[in-house]
Amino acid sequence: MPLVTVRNLHKAFGDHVVLTDVNLDVAEGSVTVLIGPSGSGKTTLLRCLNGLSHPQRGLVTIGDVTVDYSSHPNRRELAALRAQSGMVFQAHHLFPHRTALENLTEGPIHAQKEPVASARARGHALLEQVGLSDKADAYPSELSGGQQQRVGIARALALRPRLILFDEPTSALDPETVGDVLTVMRDLADQGWTMVVVTHEIRFAEQVADHVAFLDGGLIVEEGTPRQVLTEPCEVRTRQFLRRVLDPLSRVPDQGRP
Repeated sequence: MPLVTVRNLHKAFGDHVVLTDVNLDVAEGSVTVLIGPSGSGKTTLLRCLNGLSHPQRGLVTIGDVTVDYSSHPNRRELAALRAQSGMVFQAHHLFPHRTALENLTEGPIHAQKEPVASARARGHALLEQVGLSDKADAYPSELSGGQQQRVGIARALALRPRLILFDEPTSALDPETVGDVLTVMRDLADQGWTMVVVTHEIRFAEQVADHVAFLDGGLIVEEGTPRQVLTEPCEVRTRQFLRRVLDPLSRVPDQGRP
């Protein structure tokens, strides 16, 4: 049984259709990477998984929580869905008036009623896990962009989610700090975390993903293993996209499978 199941998800903003009857399965302990051009629906799909965006119809199941968007779910149903996942945004969205450690403990203490001592101990452990054990008392303004993003990852982990969602976590970072964030994400994959990642880091997808889905125009055009989608794509649109984002030494063929 997959941890995440999406069925017939449809989302439109007025006359503009963003997702068209999308279906997706995410196995527990796997890394699924969503790729595609800007405006293809990747981030909207991610936000639907977290209950931050409300499609007009479709089912989303994470673990034992199912939301049927066709029946206009209430706040309690959406909150139950949201509690299943932790979200790491493109922008860090840290509390500027809280230290790195306080950013990690805010949710567990106030939302999950975890004892302060326990939350702080786990917060220190998570900061060590992302390589920032010496930054517990630093404020976001005192951290680099890459360090802030690593705090954001630790904050998502602090809520003990079943699923971690990443929305282009490296796109706003300087090239020198991208590697640090990707290393943390690789470590999480090695630890067996279930992850859905929206990214343009194709090499990361090749190395870490178990499943890759290419979206275009609100549709999943092609999906499969990294080898199937990234090095032997069947669809013309997938090949066109990869040629634009990969270097000239890309192994992506010009005319279908070799």
